[in-house]
Amino acid sequence: MRLEDLDYDLPPGLIAQHPAERREDARLLVVERASGALHDSRIADLGLWLRPGDALALNETRVRPARLDVRRASGGRVELLVVRPEPGGLWRVLAKPAKKAAPGAVLTSDGGGVSLEVVEAGAEGERVVRVIAGDLDRELEAHGRVPLPPYIHRSPDPGDRERYQTVFARVDGAVAAPTAGLHFSESLLGSLAALGVARVPLLLHVGPGTFRPIAAPDPREHVMDEEWFDVSGEAVAALKDARARGGRIVAVGTTAVRALESACDQNGGALAAARGWTRKFILPPYEFRAVDALLTNFHLPRTTLLLLVAALAGEGPLRRAYAHAVAERYRFYSYGDAMLVV
Repeated sequence: MRLEDLDYDLPPGLIAQHPAERREDARLLVVERASGALHDSRIADLGLWLRPGDALALNETRVRPARLDVRRASGGRVELLVVRPEPGGLWRVLAKPAKKAAPGAVLTSDGGGVSLEVVEAGAEGERVVRVIAGDLDRELEAHGRVPLPPYIHRSPDPGDRERYQTVFARVDGAVAAPTAGLHFSESLLGSLAALGVARVPLLLHVGPGTFRPIAAPDPREHVMDEEWFDVSGEAVAALKDARARGGRIVAVGTTAVRALESACDQNGGALAAARGWTRKFILPPYEFRAVDALLTNFHLPRTTLLLLVAALAGEGPLRRAYAHAVAERYRFYSYGDAMLVV
């Protein structure tokens, strides 16, 4: 497929800068694949579109306050996005401006609680650093900032530390939220459970590459960044049980889809327990093995997320859905409204 086939123009004012006042207040566009029908709804009414016996696959990753200001010995400022720990006590980060974080440079946080030595330089601002003084986890907790996406044109405020987390976030390790999950409150999850909709946890630590635009003319040439995933045996048993009882596996977010489909890849195409690093890239055409429906946000053009949704919804229905969302002034991107593909 061609990337331009899924381009769209977004009028001013539709990129959400703050989430809905209550999670259940967000709007929901339901896309029926069988008929092509579109329905305007609300997250509060999600139970009308799910069935008893369905299972929600929920990504339990938790976003760390991963942006940290540091300075070189000369006083030059560098902003780090702390991506993940590496073996041997090292950390992988993104540095901006990267030229000020050359190998051998010592970077000390503005809070003074940690000093880092740059030990390796990679492409696109990627660096590997070693902690030479202090505790990086503690410094991030004390002075790090929530890594809100760049299209949110404001600085994070204290409330974003919890607003940019799902209510089921449990395992630290992401640099971006699995944003479809931001629409759930404990109250909504409880009401869905009372309807017979199961809650099944899994894990994929969202990395910075998840939202990176596709630059290659042929999207098949795009290379995903590695991300860690874990689909447990207990999760697999619950999901298989849902299907056996006539229910559907409803992935909450594209990251849940990639975790489930990565588990299938590790097990010869069958859904079974798996964990490890994945570069899973889903684009049309694709046969889904472990996903029957998807709750997702509205995504940026020319991204892997939009291609994944197109693979499930179909390119034509997805184009119509996005045109409808623009016309009806749905709110787009991380803090925006949602779409349910059934």
